[in-house]
Amino acid sequence: MRKYQEEFGKLWELNPLWNTLTPEQKAFIDANSEIKKYRKNEMIHHEGDAPTHIMMVIYGTVRLSKEGVGQRVQIIRLLKPHDLFGYRSAIVGDAHSSCASTLETTAVYRVRREAFLKLVQQNNEFCFGVLTAMAKDLAISESRTVNLTQKHIRGRLAESLLTLRHTYGFDEDCATVAMYMAREDFANMSNMTSSNAIRTLSQFASEGLIAIDGRKIKVLDEEELTRISRLG
Repeated sequence: MRKYQEEFGKLWELNPLWNTLTPEQKAFIDANSEIKKYRKNEMIHHEGDAPTHIMMVIYGTVRLSKEGVGQRVQIIRLLKPHDLFGYRSAIVGDAHSSCASTLETTAVYRVRREAFLKLVQQNNEFCFGVLTAMAKDLAISESRTVNLTQKHIRGRLAESLLTLRHTYGFDEDCATVAMYMAREDFANMSNMTSSNAIRTLSQFASEGLIAIDGRKIKVLDEEELTRISRLG
């Protein structure tokens, strides 16, 4: 643990939420947390598992997903470094409502549920920070629900491209989205089949909106993608 902390930093050095803790509480959380590394496409927890830890991404990408009708996977959200997850289930005591798995090699801080709950009860500022994070996550979930249920295929795919662009930014060329996803993951994120995702991406490329190079996608006309997303 100490070796990893020297490499990645402590919780309160990575996410300001944990900076609301007192020195004694930081020592307590330090003694009740661990850093775990995961390989690409490794499961962190399954839907229905009992919550034992709350987690925070250190590096890499975590996908939250649910299995729907016909065992079709729907990606609910992609989590970037310093994002928290698993804390709603930890607070309520319910089983996890989604699966968490890695999209790439990823490291995660894991804080024991009992220790996390003790801090929520002891520290009002920390508790308010957790509530704020939960409210922001709820707003994202509500927006995703509208996008996935009310928009047509082109609108959903444009929305996914823009979400990746705003979440992960661009590579050094200031155009290539800095997240390279398999077409299946792209389809699952956009609530469509892989064939529909491939066909629509090809249409966007032929219209000059994007350029495709393997898993790399370069945004050429963000304004038009935004218009397509808004029209749905």
